[in-house]
Amino acid sequence: MRMYEILASGGPVMWPLLGCSIVVLTVLVERLLFWLQLERKRNRSLLDEILRLAENGEWALMKEKTGGCEDHVIRVLVVGIMHRDFDMGKAMEAEARQMVKKMSQLMTVLDTMITVAPLLGILGTVLGIITSFKMLGAGGIADPKLVTGGIAQALITTATGLTISIITVFPYNYFKSRIENGLLPAAVPGA
Repeated sequence: MRMYEILASGGPVMWPLLGCSIVVLTVLVERLLFWLQLERKRNRSLLDEILRLAENGEWALMKEKTGGCEDHVIRVLVVGIMHRDFDMGKAMEAEARQMVKKMSQLMTVLDTMITVAPLLGILGTVLGIITSFKMLGAGGIADPKLVTGGIAQALITTATGLTISIITVFPYNYFKSRIENGLLPAAVPGA
């Protein structure tokens, strides 16, 4: 079956399901690119150098070396170190919160699609069964093809909604685990 045939045989609920799948695909590509870019910005050798400079109290040199650095772990550490005379922990926490906010961007969209897609599939199922019963009431059991069309519509929408949800839940959980571990992974000795 071709894509258009599947959409047509699934009834009107297939169009919102198509919209859900496009939204999911768009968000997944955007999040994947975000995490790849974030990983590319990591600078482990500079992190070691910053820790060495901090240990020796070379604050000015450390600030100079990290100017324009986009490594999120280094940024959190440097913000904390630069605010060592005030409240190092709160400064680092505020910077980390900003980073987590960026990492969490669009995750609610994926979460919503995981919930909405199966519900739309169930709506399509209900509409397909209603159509089948209407046909059955109008034509009786004389023409079973009329009834099976509604049942096929019901099954197609359910399968589509579940497929969208199942396909989305794996990357969603992966991204959530990356967010939870995003500021720590082997970046800081002893973390």
